[in-house]
Amino acid sequence: MTQCQPSADLPCLWLLSDARNDAQLEDALDRLPPGSGFVYRHYNLAPTERAARFINLAEHARERGHRIVLSGTSAQAEEYGADGIYGATDRIGPPRPGLLRLATAHDAGELAAAERARADGVFLSPVFPTRSHPGGASLGRETFLALARSTTLPVIALGGMTVHRAAALDWPRWAAIDGLTRLPNSA
Repeated sequence: MTQCQPSADLPCLWLLSDARNDAQLEDALDRLPPGSGFVYRHYNLAPTERAARFINLAEHARERGHRIVLSGTSAQAEEYGADGIYGATDRIGPPRPGLLRLATAHDAGELAAAERARADGVFLSPVFPTRSHPGGASLGRETFLALARSTTLPVIALGGMTVHRAAALDWPRWAAIDGLTRLPNSA
């Protein structure tokens, strides 16, 4: 597998939160290598509950040396004390000192928008079929690699990723929702 050179800002491995993996998040954060990334989404929670769960998980993640990124606005990320923000290019806002800005992209147009916005990195998805979007189209290995190699931005592979698929994809940075909360040998 292509080796990733982690930086202080941009980890190689990322875990994304979701309503369906919530019960396993603490254990998954414990199993991640120190210095991994964690994207807190939890769209299903009311604002007060969402903030409380973020505080709990962020403390747990920081104890293990992980970077914490919030899906929300720049103002929310600063209010929550997150290391960065995750979302569509129009939501991550302009560069701000000390705030990691990670865009989402699903095609060449969105990838170009992330470049114009000067994002610090981009989650390109879905690489493979996912439980998040059953029956939805996925990029597949070849399209993902072509898109990922077409940008100067650091690309994080997302969508149907597992340890085995990451090795087969041979891409240095990747993320998962289910693929990092199941047992390590899950397909």
